[in-house]
Amino acid sequence: MELDLVEISPNAEPPVCRITDFQKFLYEQKKKQKELKAKASKIIVKEIRFGPNTDDHDYNFKLKHAERFLQEGAKVKAYVFFKGRSILYNEQGEILLLRFANALEEVGKVEQLPKLEGKRMTIFISPKKKK
Repeated sequence: MELDLVEISPNAEPPVCRITDFQKFLYEQKKKQKELKAKASKIIVKEIRFGPNTDDHDYNFKLKHAERFLQEGAKVKAYVFFKGRSILYNEQGEILLLRFANALEEVGKVEQLPKLEGKRMTIFISPKKKK
């Protein structure tokens, strides 16, 4: 009949086998794997860049974008980039990021507090679960 003996679950006691076409069996397995992969949720990270002396209008503009990103389900990585001697104002950058996180409190929660890495001070905010 040109069929193969295929072991379905080797860990069962006794092992389970089925008489089927092996190529068809492999095709169906690949199809199931692809379906599971498509259903898996992908985490999107959106970045928002600030300078240490970002003004109110620019701050509010970026705040609205971050709110929209969080409502869509993406994580937000906000960072302050220090150029040259502006690294002296790292307290100012930290205050800016904490103010940013505080403003987004109702739509997101802080995943990582501001942390200085080289010339960047970053903060991660993830969306709150919808009820």
